[in-house]
Amino acid sequence: MTDVTHAKNTRRPHLWRRDLVELAAVFTAVAVADIVANLVGHGPGGPSLLVVSAVALIATAAFHLWWAGRHRHSPPAEARSAPADADTDTDTDTDGPVRKEPHETSLWRMRTTVRDTPGSLAALCTALAALDVDILTLQTHPLTTGTVDEFLLRAPASLPPRRLTDGVTAAGGSGTWIERADAHDLVDVPTRVLGLAARTALDAAELPLALRQLLGRCTIHSWPAVSPTGRSAADLPPAEGVLEETVMRLRDPRGGSITVERPHLPFTPTEFARVRALLELDDRLGPRVPAGRDALTLAEGGEFTVGRADQSDLEAAAALHDRCSERTLRQRYHGPVDDVRRYLDHLLSPRFGRTLAVRTASGRMIALGHLLWDGDETEVALIVEDAWQRRGIGSALLGRLVALAQEDGCGQVYAVTQPSNTAMVASMRGLGLPLDYQLEEGTLVVTARPAPRKATATPPADRAGR
Repeated sequence: MTDVTHAKNTRRPHLWRRDLVELAAVFTAVAVADIVANLVGHGPGGPSLLVVSAVALIATAAFHLWWAGRHRHSPPAEARSAPADADTDTDTDTDGPVRKEPHETSLWRMRTTVRDTPGSLAALCTALAALDVDILTLQTHPLTTGTVDEFLLRAPASLPPRRLTDGVTAAGGSGTWIERADAHDLVDVPTRVLGLAARTALDAAELPLALRQLLGRCTIHSWPAVSPTGRSAADLPPAEGVLEETVMRLRDPRGGSITVERPHLPFTPTEFARVRALLELDDRLGPRVPAGRDALTLAEGGEFTVGRADQSDLEAAAALHDRCSERTLRQRYHGPVDDVRRYLDHLLSPRFGRTLAVRTASGRMIALGHLLWDGDETEVALIVEDAWQRRGIGSALLGRLVALAQEDGCGQVYAVTQPSNTAMVASMRGLGLPLDYQLEEGTLVVTARPAPRKATATPPADRAGR
């Protein structure tokens, strides 16, 4: 703004000079016209002089038109005086303006720590500009001894990441961490946090997934207050939680604790406060599960529905287990089950995953499928009432569970079963996904690798039964 105002002020003194020149030209033209009139009217060679003047005027006008047409597309003085090697990625087109070739770029997420002194961030931005790197977003995480700056960068594709980190280190950054980003990271942080809060508000099972998306690559463990074996949890964290470099431990308002680990990058107090805010929101909203159900149609007919289940369905789930044979229970739990309700209270909790239930038209529960969070991986488990086995119910339920895992970005889904459980193995093969088999001490682990995709904008309430 200052440069523009200054430029306008420097042109104002020239306005009166131009007016004076124009006035002098008018007087000169009048004097010349009077002299020519006298020569033409009273001189002996008046007509000849008039013809010569007309020819000279026409020649001058023609020369002016030729000169203006030749220099119409010439570049301004600034462009003519620019050095020849200023930019080699330009197209010289004589029929139009100069156009610059677009560069191929890459997106990066970078985090670095700088000193909390004036000018430290400016030095960092200057170093990035020297590498032709564009800063798209910036977050600051204040620390007691400095500031952690988190950038979303657009850099030339030809720029090596090592050169980028070296440039940041030379500008005063320390503990620099960098990873590839994609177009989904272009959403600003407030919008992303509000979206995660909305998902958590609709479905309590979304909390671990929301924490993972909020913090990036991390491992989340939920520990119950009482384990399925009846053992009480030891050393619960204090109510305000504990932050220890790369580990966060917080008390679960519903009992037990939640541990978040990220070995590759220490957590900041800002991230710790965001996690606590999501936990507080979950506590205030209380238990909730989407009520939507999908219809399930089998080849042999029958009306069934698939919907979400939680701890409020404990009695129906226990009745399902009571109707199952000992062989079915052994294949599901790999051994005898003394108190099935204790296991179900853990499995039906949204803290540990999602549960889908298949019900008949009368509302009777005949099958359960669990999608259990296990760090970076996800376990899937099924149980189908004996009278309804071998009808495709387990395969349909498994397909919906794997689809949920795929929407949540899970890269691996595994099932722990026995080699004799041919129905489970056949259902995993029926997914049509790459499978890995691992057999250890009589236990078979079958791992499917679905292609992760981002969750759609469809609310969890509308896709509950999928």
